[in-house]
Amino acid sequence: MSRKHPIIAITGSSGAGTSTVTETFQQIFTRESITAAIVHGDSFHRYDRAEMRTIHNTAIEQGKNPPSHFGPEANDFAALEALFADYGANASGKVRSYVHDAEEERQFGCPPGTFTPWEDIEAGTDLLYYEGLHGAVRTEEVDVARHVDLCIGVVPIINLEWIQKIHRDRSARGYSTEAVTDMILRRMPDYVNYICPQFNNTDINFQRVPMVDTSNPFIARWIPTPDESMTVIRFANPRGIDFPYLSAMIPGSFMSRANSIVVPGGKTELAMQLIFTPMIWRLIDNSRKARGLPGLDRRDHS
Repeated sequence: MSRKHPIIAITGSSGAGTSTVTETFQQIFTRESITAAIVHGDSFHRYDRAEMRTIHNTAIEQGKNPPSHFGPEANDFAALEALFADYGANASGKVRSYVHDAEEERQFGCPPGTFTPWEDIEAGTDLLYYEGLHGAVRTEEVDVARHVDLCIGVVPIINLEWIQKIHRDRSARGYSTEAVTDMILRRMPDYVNYICPQFNNTDINFQRVPMVDTSNPFIARWIPTPDESMTVIRFANPRGIDFPYLSAMIPGSFMSRANSIVVPGGKTELAMQLIFTPMIWRLIDNSRKARGLPGLDRRDHS
């Protein structure tokens, strides 16, 4: 953690919905005139698409379970921790992007399935924002979580997570249901060992629970809508959280435990705005004061 140069990390599995949370944070950053260095977790994959395919095929031929993007073999956890440590100390570090498709090829000038060159983080940022699979990972070799000032877990129940992943990978990436199912099965050991334990290290978890039948996610024709869901929001440390205020501001919400509030799925973004905005104010105010700068100007945020 760093008072001068804070780090926010959004962590969740593939298909969990971390990109939706990122959209909410970007709205807050724009409204509050905060400059964030945005880092995507897939930029710390160890192999590009062609290399990963070769490694996968070789493992299958040898009768082994191929490495997955959930685990350490296919990711450079040490480089991710080094970035967080560098940023926390000096607001510096090396970043790159993974190019997913033709649209990003036009943006970055690199072929899909490859990485852009490593570059220095732009000077003058207020914070580092990470979104990906491993923002709170801990292993015997690395401890990424210890560098994070605000860590958010996005954890829909497993059947909903699979439904979202299947629909995304079929529509956006052209995979068949069978291919996505095979991927889910192969990743399961790494999911259990490296994804799930992170949610013990987060400050807040958002877990969307559908109110419709998702018994067989592999045949589901639609993703449950937000209005067909409830979201459980769990705080690791509820001290300082104004639950009466949240309950008053979010119709249909209720406390399920002393550290948890449940909100209608359609009100999740509102809940995020209400919860995250004052947390970001505190991080930035503390950062600017530590650097001898004035705090945020909140006179007009309409």
